[in-house]
Amino acid sequence: MKKQTELSHTLTELIRETKEGKIRWNVEVQTTEANDPAEKPVEQENGVDWTVDECYVSYYCIHKGKEFCMITYELIKTSEGRTTSSNMVFLPPLGVRFFDLRTLLPHSVEASAVLLDQIHHLWVLLLDMYKVDKSSIYLDVRPGMLRIED
Repeated sequence: MKKQTELSHTLTELIRETKEGKIRWNVEVQTTEANDPAEKPVEQENGVDWTVDECYVSYYCIHKGKEFCMITYELIKTSEGRTTSSNMVFLPPLGVRFFDLRTLLPHSVEASAVLLDQIHHLWVLLLDMYKVDKSSIYLDVRPGMLRIED
């Protein structure tokens, strides 16, 4: 809970200072959402087939003279117009910037609705800034490959 509270406080500051133009961001995204549907794994739950996607986002900046890195993970399942998702948040050490759940799990932070809302707000803010001035945010989006293991 302490990590969650500290991260929430930090995100509030980061959002405010980003709006004030004081912080430059490096955002990296790896997602399977744009991949060919035939390449995506399908899981069956209670007789319903769900197509599975995942999306990692790494947020990096310098805040108060220190490096800040947060990685989010979203598992997205779609079926017949319905979508469900599960979210995870990680605060890895600076040397750990892999988009790999096994590597990131020891650095997870409990993801409350409030925390996820703040992260979503930061995401929207950064995308809006990027649309206005592509030099204001470094954004790298690349495809991923999801393999479901038993």
